[in-house]
Amino acid sequence: MSKLPDKTPDPSPRPPTEPVRRANDGKPFGGVERRRSPRAVPEAAEAAQATEVTVFHELGKALTSSLQLDQVLRTIMEKINEVLRPDTWSLLLMDVDKGELYFQIATGVGAEALKDVRIKLGQGLAGWVAQTGEVVVVPDTSKDSRFFAQVDERTKMETRSIVAVPVRFRDHCLGVIELINCIGPEGFSKRDLALLEALADYAAIAIENARHVQRIHELTITDDCTSLYNARHLNFMLDTELYRSHRYAFEFSLIFIDLDHFKNINDTHGHLMGSKLLAEIGSAIKEKCRMIDLAFRYGGDEFVILLPQTSKENALGVARRLHILIREAVWLKDPGLNVQITASVGVASYPTDSRTKAELLHLADEAMYLVKNTTRDSVAAAGVGLLQHSE
Repeated sequence: MSKLPDKTPDPSPRPPTEPVRRANDGKPFGGVERRRSPRAVPEAAEAAQATEVTVFHELGKALTSSLQLDQVLRTIMEKINEVLRPDTWSLLLMDVDKGELYFQIATGVGAEALKDVRIKLGQGLAGWVAQTGEVVVVPDTSKDSRFFAQVDERTKMETRSIVAVPVRFRDHCLGVIELINCIGPEGFSKRDLALLEALADYAAIAIENARHVQRIHELTITDDCTSLYNARHLNFMLDTELYRSHRYAFEFSLIFIDLDHFKNINDTHGHLMGSKLLAEIGSAIKEKCRMIDLAFRYGGDEFVILLPQTSKENALGVARRLHILIREAVWLKDPGLNVQITASVGVASYPTDSRTKAELLHLADEAMYLVKNTTRDSVAAAGVGLLQHSE
């Protein structure tokens, strides 16, 4: 076996070798992020990861323990505040019907001024994010033509930088999360942006869950034919109003409406047209109500209106106006039927007539039947009887 030659030292002199730079020696390499505190890097990373795990754990609990949308959204936004530390933050939700964003939650000294602010799709950075569905990171708003300075004018604040992410569910933008002045000297890291987008996904889940619950709730309390509240919800709201009126010494009134000879409409024009007539009258009644009033379809061709903080005298005025409205309107114009119909109307009030739910319902119903069994096409009140014919 041949023997390898021995290595001989190189006689030529060598320059002193440059010490090898290691990743933890604090000296920069090209393309490698400079760390100010090399020994703290692993600890900082571990701490950040632990914080994120805690945040997502708490958000998971919030999503599964509460169906209150505002409560869940506030939890999400508070976690964003804890981790990313913006000067102020806001959550804008989409008003789909109007194609506008509105401030659902906002913090900071200018939060109150934002309550009535509406931002159209494409307007400002938030509007641009909602329209495109893309994330935007703007380190200097003075250099971005999309910045909407009018919001600063309302809040009296100075927005230097913005990070905004869409709150998306599938292909729909539900809103925008906006962080103000959270970009430091080193910029906004990819990790922070990924965290923010993940939190936006949690917000989207919360919003969509709440909307599904709201739809289910509406189906259980809403009449299919007229879109008014149903009799089940009337019982619940009466209990609520009785408690409130007793506690604060308020009055409230009930109006019962029964359509006269409604069976003739079904017999002459069919049940489909009868249902359409109920829907038209229900819509007209609701349109004449105040924001605090509640309109119900009680059953068949009967309607009930609950008038909070309304005396018997004022309720009678409302009853007269609704009676005239139904009698003088021409219904079912679209199908070309041009139907006219009258109504029998009864009124009862708390505490004038009774202080119990069952008795109030009975007295208002009884007043309505007094009209129905005598003259029809008029108004009566509990304890008063038939009123003069409304002209």
